[in-house]
Amino acid sequence: MFTNPGAIPSDGTVEAMAITHLEIARLIERSHRRFLDLLRVELTRLGVDDISPAQVMLLFTIGNDELSVRDLLERGHYLGSNASYNLKQLVDAGYVHRAASQRDRRSARLKLTSKAMELCDSIRTMHENSHRQSTDEAEARELNIAFNVLRRLEMLWTSALRYGETG
Repeated sequence: MFTNPGAIPSDGTVEAMAITHLEIARLIERSHRRFLDLLRVELTRLGVDDISPAQVMLLFTIGNDELSVRDLLERGHYLGSNASYNLKQLVDAGYVHRAASQRDRRSARLKLTSKAMELCDSIRTMHENSHRQSTDEAEARELNIAFNVLRRLEMLWTSALRYGETG
């Protein structure tokens, strides 16, 4: 078969190999890294050099909401120390407004600034234009199927963690 388990054959087919959750997780991780590379190119094109691609993803996770740091960590599945560092950078660069919670002064509330919203709008517009130009109806259906499969896989893994079903 293949010498590298999980490697995709040069002809792009995957039917000849048994796909496992491990191969899917590895593919998701590689795809995420490529997406961050794409964001890096877009940031350069926009002339933005005070924010990293990972920090852009934090902005999109916050979105139009006002969140606590805890909500952000749960929503985005970030590591606490990594998110704390990135949030500090985003606050210092003027992308995120951080204020003490009215209910609990130990907790911070996060909200995007207008600078962050403008950046997110620019990136979203680039992606929508690119998507419209390069995606036909059949590919759009396949993307919807891929999204739904990945969402079900996320729920399966979440359920396995919650109920201790790892095998």
